[in-house]
Amino acid sequence: MKLTRMHWIGIIFSMIIIWGDVIFFLGDEIFLFLLGIGAIVVLLPFLIGLMIESKVEKEKSDRFLEFTRNLAESVKTGTPIGKSIINMSSKDFGSLTPYIQKLANQIDLGIPIGKALETFAEDVNSAVVSRAVTLIQEAQNAGGNIDTILDSTAEAIYQIEKLKQERKAAISNLVVQGYIIFFVFVGIMLVMQFKILPLVAGVSTVSAGSTSIETAIYNPSVSTEKLARPFLYLLLVQGFFTGLTIGKVSEGYIKAGIKHSIVMTLLAFMISSGAGLFL
Repeated sequence: MKLTRMHWIGIIFSMIIIWGDVIFFLGDEIFLFLLGIGAIVVLLPFLIGLMIESKVEKEKSDRFLEFTRNLAESVKTGTPIGKSIINMSSKDFGSLTPYIQKLANQIDLGIPIGKALETFAEDVNSAVVSRAVTLIQEAQNAGGNIDTILDSTAEAIYQIEKLKQERKAAISNLVVQGYIIFFVFVGIMLVMQFKILPLVAGVSTVSAGSTSIETAIYNPSVSTEKLARPFLYLLLVQGFFTGLTIGKVSEGYIKAGIKHSIVMTLLAFMISSGAGLFL
């Protein structure tokens, strides 16, 4: 992902917040909470970028399906594939339009269709488009019935997208359950931290001489803060890996879980530090 103006604005504001937090609130109870605010400011643009990227990827697949179907219909009428692509370059295919126009321009300049399609796939940078272009190239090189290949390619793209949607709908309940389980886990950790730990903080046992009798004494060196710190680390680790798991289960690849990991990790940090500030 390239850093855009939005990312740099988030980075700058985050540095200002963290710098002010370190200068004015270092050692205070609000320090961790403001640190979490700074983390949200810097990570939010990346989270929005991932969501936009996912949306654009889906739109490219949908538009390429439309483009392939139109191309197949044009080739069936007897128009060569190169001329068909040039004729369709004036149509609107959403986010895919500039790439199709570039493809048509290359073909119009005399660049071989196979090379132009290869450049097209690299520019679009979509797994679905890359697979489809490979099939079209192979059919073009083999001299087969190109309109039948285009129809088969369009049908394959449609089936892939349909299966993705069906899978996403079928396991949407699992995603919700994953978030619910995570928040239940956070609640249990908070109860442990603010209800149970204060009762046992500073209490340790010593043996009475050579006997096996142990006596509970107060040890001021063992504070609630020291005991609670591992709970925060546990919440962060839990949120990170739970997000990756949700992405893998819901969309089939771990990269899709990065946005869930960011959300869960930030929520865990903010809830933990906010609870420590107000409770």
